[in-house]
Amino acid sequence: MVWVKRVSLLLLLLAVRCVALEEPKKNECVGGHPGIPGDPGHNGMPGRDGRDGFRGDKGDRGEIGITGPTGQSGPKGDKGELGTAGLAGIKGRRGENGEKGPPGKMGPQGVSGPIGLKGQKGELGLPGIQGPKGDLGPLGPEGQKGEIGLQGDRGIQGPLGTPGRPGPKGNLGPPGFKGNIGYRGERGNLGETGEKGEKGDTFFIPKSAFSVGLTEYTKLPPANAPIRFDKVIYNRQDHYDPQTGRFTCVVAGAYYFTYHITVFSRNVKVALVRNGVKVIHTMDNYQSSEDQAAGGTVLHLEKGDKVWLQVAGGELFNGLFADEDDDTTFSGFLLFGAE
Repeated sequence: MVWVKRVSLLLLLLAVRCVALEEPKKNECVGGHPGIPGDPGHNGMPGRDGRDGFRGDKGDRGEIGITGPTGQSGPKGDKGELGTAGLAGIKGRRGENGEKGPPGKMGPQGVSGPIGLKGQKGELGLPGIQGPKGDLGPLGPEGQKGEIGLQGDRGIQGPLGTPGRPGPKGNLGPPGFKGNIGYRGERGNLGETGEKGEKGDTFFIPKSAFSVGLTEYTKLPPANAPIRFDKVIYNRQDHYDPQTGRFTCVVAGAYYFTYHITVFSRNVKVALVRNGVKVIHTMDNYQSSEDQAAGGTVLHLEKGDKVWLQVAGGELFNGLFADEDDDTTFSGFLLFGAE
């Protein structure tokens, strides 16, 4: 039916055209100039969207644009897994030796070694200072009276003889038994005050003592010179001079000198010197940790004598050490004055 309608419409259009062509022949009119074009008609209804065409070929690559500004740093990513170890690098050259550092602290105590052989008996120590004489004690109580012996038997009375001549005076008989203590008598009157006696001599006790030590500034002292102990523990009489390291005798008498040394980093060999003459020596070989050494003696000093402690044996024997935890000290004091 659709094609029938189309054919009828086509025939109608042909008839209209034929009628239009026959009218000029009847009127015999000449065609004039074309008229002014009319106004365009209204826009028709939009047609349907066409189907999507086939995708074209890829265009040429454009030019590189201008670099944009740097963006803000993003958040820190998670830690990656540990990579495989790289190959060992070539061994570098040996560096130069650095400056020698200060001695370190005393290390931990090592494992106890085997018990050594029993040493020889030491010498008898010095006698202590004689103490002052004590006060007289109170009188003890009187002992009990002894018992009277037994009386002998009485003999038979003989006949009365004629009186003889008076004999010579006999010897003094033995003393009789001690009688009982009598009652205490009344206290007598106070006697008169005696005259004032002459003033006696003032009792004087001489004193001289000192105790000094090393510090971090005077440790490892130079050899063959008095050691300057600059840490003063006791020096009330000022008989020790911290500037020179010497003790000067002011009171003649017997003195006791002693020293205690902390040994570290080097060997130690010291001498106690009186007026330039070495009296006693003490030596200790440094092993691997702090060690201790000590010495002491009694000396008789005259007024003006000088005593000091010094390193003997060179710079390799001056390992006298001191810090906030360890001490090296030198002390001396008067035992008794000269008679």
